[in-house]
Amino acid sequence: MRTVSELPNDVREDEYVQIPLGDGVRLAARIWRPVGSEEAPVPAVLEFIPYRRRDLTAQRDSIHHPYMAGHGYACARVDLRGSGDSEGVLTDEYLERELLDAEEVLAWLADQPWCDGRTGMMGISWGGFNALQVAARRPGSLRAIMTACSTDDRYSDDVHFMGGCLLGDNLSWASTMFAYNSCPPDPALVGGRWRRMWHERLEHSGLWLDTWLRHQHRDGYWRHGSVIEDLGAIQVPVMAVSGWADGYSNSVFRLLAGLGVPCLGLLGPWSHKYPHLGQPGPAVGFLQELVRWWDRWLKDIDNDVMEAPALRAWMQESVAPSTAYEDRPGRWVGEREWPSPNVVFESRSLGSGRVLGEGEPERREDALTLSSPLSTGQHAGKWCSYNAPPDLPYDQREDDGGSIVFDSVPLPERVEILGSAVVDLELAVDRPDAMVAVRLCDVTPKGQATRVTYGLLNLTHAGGHERPEKLVPGRRYRVSVPLNGVAQAFPPGHRVRISVSTSYWPLVWPSPEPVTLSVFQGEHTRVHLPVRPVESGDDGRGVAPFGEPEGTAPVTTSRIGQGEERWDLAQNLVNYEASLNVVKDLGTVCFDDIGLEVTRRADEYYGRVGDDYDSVRGETAWTMGFARGDWSVRTETRTTLTSTATDFHLHATLDAYEGTRRVATKIYTSVIPRDRV
Repeated sequence: MRTVSELPNDVREDEYVQIPLGDGVRLAARIWRPVGSEEAPVPAVLEFIPYRRRDLTAQRDSIHHPYMAGHGYACARVDLRGSGDSEGVLTDEYLERELLDAEEVLAWLADQPWCDGRTGMMGISWGGFNALQVAARRPGSLRAIMTACSTDDRYSDDVHFMGGCLLGDNLSWASTMFAYNSCPPDPALVGGRWRRMWHERLEHSGLWLDTWLRHQHRDGYWRHGSVIEDLGAIQVPVMAVSGWADGYSNSVFRLLAGLGVPCLGLLGPWSHKYPHLGQPGPAVGFLQELVRWWDRWLKDIDNDVMEAPALRAWMQESVAPSTAYEDRPGRWVGEREWPSPNVVFESRSLGSGRVLGEGEPERREDALTLSSPLSTGQHAGKWCSYNAPPDLPYDQREDDGGSIVFDSVPLPERVEILGSAVVDLELAVDRPDAMVAVRLCDVTPKGQATRVTYGLLNLTHAGGHERPEKLVPGRRYRVSVPLNGVAQAFPPGHRVRISVSTSYWPLVWPSPEPVTLSVFQGEHTRVHLPVRPVESGDDGRGVAPFGEPEGTAPVTTSRIGQGEERWDLAQNLVNYEASLNVVKDLGTVCFDDIGLEVTRRADEYYGRVGDDYDSVRGETAWTMGFARGDWSVRTETRTTLTSTATDFHLHATLDAYEGTRRVATKIYTSVIPRDRV
């Protein structure tokens, strides 16, 4: 990234501003704005998230908020109630209280003498979610939003559930927030009341995973905040951004198709990151694009930002499987509208272990039958690549060994897809609860299998996520499994592979019992590929190359203690215990400008014993530490989730320390019945 030191406006930074809310709570904000904005007011842009603006997001914030302020905007980075240095307690994500707070903050910003009354919202992940949610509430000052790596559907396409299947990331994400919610405010800002604020959080924030596991179907809990329930409520322009290695690419396609307002979509090769910091690369000059977006909708500048295609997507070239890539080769393609007339679904039957070619006769043969071992999925990577390497899927050949596999013939010519493939299956199972994981892979002439995309379906949810129905063993069902949207090129000589398995652990929590699946070959078992003809374009109609990534200089840090990063598979061939062990240790870093030392470490364990479904276990442990001078605090959290055929068993602990003295402890234990999950 190129550091920009000369900006159109000099920038003033107010490091600690307290925003009063109607119920007496005050939220902590950092605000960057042009010098002189009191005399010449400017629009304001809000990013409203719980990740501690003073330290944990300080580097990222310092790259893009001063940059936008230097281009004529007042940028406010506000800690949610109960996070960072804000007062109150945070008890769950996207609650009504949070959205009311956001509306109050926007009204406060619009009423400041340095603001001209117009506002925007932006954010990645949590901030992308609430930007969409607040836009649907139509606050008076809001003129446009930018949402990155977020979703319009909190149940069927989020970190908790996918296709009605419980995701392993539901546990790891809950554990992350369990740790973050245990962190104190900074005494250097809030003074002597820091301890009272901290203990209020420790006592009342709660264990969110318990709540999430008690809502196993699409009910009112998940419909709240899912703007797909009424996309027409959003009446301001939307820029929607994600990446193919992210978990949220699908919402960009849905927003483009469903919104009735000006909308731009951008999908690159990136993980869960802003595009100017994008990994895998190439990162792009996203902040330049964002400034042009705000100029158009917050300042009414008649620029050409809307002359770009509605969707700009990185068409990925074929690569060998790897858990990490520095860059993904490819090119930018554009579509003037979405759905695009350039994309045509080509349907192929699946039979004889093959993806049958056009005109090739369908064979009505005996069903293909399989019960996948629990080892199927050990190379799946994370549901969402949060920080890029090394959490991407590895070579799928071992997972394919526990799957029903259909291969095409070697492709005679290049094929490119853009959008969401769909796999139809005619099937039967021998249990009342079952799931399928369906993967689309690019298979090289040497046999390497790179996962391009995948989909999950809890078969009891095939008729809808609101009221699942148990399956009748032996009955034939016809289901459709949509795969995550992607842009991918398949070279000549490569094969397209469709793989179907009954487990994909630990990416998804297994079914209550082992399942034997029968897939019936013929006209009702097919793959539908969203083919974009190679000659369809890329004619430059707005798909101009992006500028070089740029931003302002990040705040400086000094490394005090080294961290480590591991992603280890282990298997004991004596007792058949197998596990995936993930370590994400960021060591200890000092934020030089405030003299604060921050320690973060997460350990994740996902284990099983052979194919014993009752042995499946997920365990996460976090350590968070903060120190300055003779002041130091530390919290240690641990969450363990196991299951039987009938119940989830949840156990969690929280311990908080001042120096070496433990000052608080909490223990959570619950048994939650499984209900068609």
